[in-house]
Amino acid sequence: MELFDNHKKLFGTATIMFIGLTILVAIMPAIRNQDMNQPLPSAEPLSPEAVKGKAIFVANGCVACHTQQVRNVDMDKMWGARPSLAADYADIHRTDFWRNTATLMGTERTGPDLTDIGSRQPSKDWNLVHLYNPRIVVKESIMPAYPWLFKLKKEPSKSDVVVNVPAEYMRGKEGKIVATEDALYLVAYLQSLKQVKLPDGTQAPAFLYKKEEKKIASAAGAEPDGKALYATGCQSCHQANGEGLPGAFPPLKRSPIVMGDNLEMYVDIIMNGYDARAEYGVMSAVGTNMEWTEHEVTAIINYERTSWGNNGKKVTPEEIKKIMEFVKLKAAQ
Repeated sequence: MELFDNHKKLFGTATIMFIGLTILVAIMPAIRNQDMNQPLPSAEPLSPEAVKGKAIFVANGCVACHTQQVRNVDMDKMWGARPSLAADYADIHRTDFWRNTATLMGTERTGPDLTDIGSRQPSKDWNLVHLYNPRIVVKESIMPAYPWLFKLKKEPSKSDVVVNVPAEYMRGKEGKIVATEDALYLVAYLQSLKQVKLPDGTQAPAFLYKKEEKKIASAAGAEPDGKALYATGCQSCHQANGEGLPGAFPPLKRSPIVMGDNLEMYVDIIMNGYDARAEYGVMSAVGTNMEWTEHEVTAIINYERTSWGNNGKKVTPEEIKKIMEFVKLKAAQ
């Protein structure tokens, strides 16, 4: 055949077929998927700082150890309130014309999934300390440290963001650890990773393959496990022994707030965070972010008041509920 003897016609035909198949198999289905899947109504685009942080996330290979997809299996329930949907990724755009790196769903969980890390750990101070040296806040962590994202300054300026690194991790260095712009961009990206709520009335897909839990007889009206709640929401900063980290996070052991009678302040700190002591990092609104009810807050307070040698008075859900309503009203004003 003349087609096989004429290289121009042969390669021209092959090129046309390749372009046609690419349009038919790749481009048209992609356009159709974009039309079918729109962002959720409450989804917010990444800020300019978060966009830069995403590029740093990619450049440092974070996607090799962290996923951003909550699968529809029961074991993934700890990473998000619902399984991920196509709509969760619909508003994610290419880095630029030449590079894609749009969705960072990942394939391996050497570290935890980050789909909702902005809700689970929104504290900028915690994230900066964690990036500087993960072992400061999680002793068992195998995550590498990223010291090149920080600088050592003897006299930081007012505009510098100083990282509260405990003295034992300074290794004799004089001065203060200061976050670079890259570190702040990366934290901005991590803080932006929040699972968007579905519109009212929309039912979330169910988690599959639920494990059969052995039913243990318990007294009616039993409160949630305060120790488990503490491990999930508080331990990474205040540590398992309640002693916190000097120069970074305050102790709860023998704390006057924990042991005191000012329950309004105590509940307000749990629900809305705290930023009144320069020597410690800012506490985020853990209770509000995790949507704790009076039962969870009661369990947390009672656990903290009766652990590590503390002997504070226990509280009831009824009195905590009244305080929470007052605190919520106060915050709204």
